[in-house]
Amino acid sequence: MAEQNIIVPNIGDFKEVEVIEVLVKEGQEIKKDESVITLESDKSSVEVPSNFTGIIKKINVKVGDKVSEGTTILSLSNNEDSEKKDQPVSINQNNNIKKNNEVIHFPKNKEKKNLPSPPSITEEKLKPASPNIRKFTRELGADISKIPGSEKHGRVTKDDVKDYIKNRLIDIPVAKIQKKINKKNDYEHSEFGEVEIKDIPRVKRLSGPHLVRSWTEIPHVTQHEEIDITEMDQFRSSLRDFSTGQKISITPLAFIMRAIVNALKAYPNFNASIDPENGKVTYKKYFHIGVAVDTPHGLMVPKIRNVDQLEIKEINEKLRSVSRSCKELKIDKKEFFGGSMTVSSLGGIGGTFFTPIINPPELSILGVGKSYDKVIKKDGQIISRKILPISLSYDHRFIDGAEGARFCVHLSQSLGKDFAFKLAV
Repeated sequence: MAEQNIIVPNIGDFKEVEVIEVLVKEGQEIKKDESVITLESDKSSVEVPSNFTGIIKKINVKVGDKVSEGTTILSLSNNEDSEKKDQPVSINQNNNIKKNNEVIHFPKNKEKKNLPSPPSITEEKLKPASPNIRKFTRELGADISKIPGSEKHGRVTKDDVKDYIKNRLIDIPVAKIQKKINKKNDYEHSEFGEVEIKDIPRVKRLSGPHLVRSWTEIPHVTQHEEIDITEMDQFRSSLRDFSTGQKISITPLAFIMRAIVNALKAYPNFNASIDPENGKVTYKKYFHIGVAVDTPHGLMVPKIRNVDQLEIKEINEKLRSVSRSCKELKIDKKEFFGGSMTVSSLGGIGGTFFTPIINPPELSILGVGKSYDKVIKKDGQIISRKILPISLSYDHRFIDGAEGARFCVHLSQSLGKDFAFKLAV
């Protein structure tokens, strides 16, 4: 039996460099000049080849080890047994397996289909790629052997790795993404203090995967705008009942929803749903506006149907009725579907701008913050105006930035000085 050691050769200034990849395994047959490990210094990466042909008996290094010139990487054995191992395996006409000149007999009554598969020896083929590409692939957690190479002889490039990762992200089911997000902590929370464990509310449990799917599958773009609603707010505060003289309380959200309808009529791409796989788009002729309702059970998004056919006071009454039904869990499941666009208002809580997540299959959502007074200079005078902050998120696969900006301007006009005209349209 002959045994050979493969050592780290003289490779320049490489001293105490890290092993970043072991390319072979014990029991594997390798040939001369076949790479066995990859080393990486501060300057570059290099693969160390084998000086001999043989079967790996023992590997002396592992990923993370530091090696220098002369360090033993592995030992090879080369004997007659290994040579016999390479001899072909055949099945003769009597259905007997012949290997290394020895015949293994099987009973004649055994059918051919029940014969064990003859053993085979496969040589691991390394994917052609530079050490830097191997490192880049490893950092991304990908298997380079599964990446198709675009260069000569299937050599893998950096673009090949990027395309592979991009396609994998598209193909990963939401359940797997959620599993990665919910990765178990290294330490239990209770190790750091007192805790209380409860079940996740049903509404939040159901909406969670839907939000993950929206955020991972839809390229969100969010535009922010400040809308001057001074005149609208004054009008809203002055509303009185003709018969009793009592003040009529109308939520600003009712005015906002009517403004959204007007903008949807002007920009129908926002009142649509797309089917990217089949290259189709569905334009909706109805105007059903979804409203995010904060309930003790979690966030719900019911739809107010045919908002374009409702007066401001009717919209206000619908909002109250739907909100009450959600909090009492008396709303039909169907009312959460078939929307044109959603509006999420934080005005009753506080805050200004945020990034609302689109509610598929809708293509946009409007986030509304709390209005505030802002001092500005106009016509040489310092005046105070009522400002409403909005955040418009939209699906960039179908709606571009210019159209998003025009939609925001249209909302500003509908809620600005000409709000009365817009409400009557």
